[in-house]
Amino acid sequence: MRRVVLLAALFGLLAFALPGSALAQVVAHISVPRFNWAVSTARPGYRTPTGTFKPTALFRYHASTIYSGSPMPYSIFFLRGYAIHGSYETKYLGRPASHGCVRLHPSNAAALYSLVKTYGPSNTVIRISY
Repeated sequence: MRRVVLLAALFGLLAFALPGSALAQVVAHISVPRFNWAVSTARPGYRTPTGTFKPTALFRYHASTIYSGSPMPYSIFFLRGYAIHGSYETKYLGRPASHGCVRLHPSNAAALYSLVKTYGPSNTVIRISY
């Protein structure tokens, strides 16, 4: 961890010391996870898409148009009808349960939604892998 902090500080200093650094061809991205939340992804017979995505739409409250109006609070859509969203079916979090969306506890979904709203969809990357 100390090495990462020192490396980040070095890159920060170089950004100010080098003229034209805004046009740099090399970008060092250092990410430190802030949260670790249980989620539910696709149950057997369905799939959660994997890959790297950008949010395409955000809705504070959304009702599924496919699954009987199921509530999808704090929805962050990233690929067609797939979204990261809150779920009131919290007993299923941590294991496959959805039709393909990524489900979070509603309070965790609210926190993520707030971050995406604050920093903007264009500054958000969604990476899903198994």
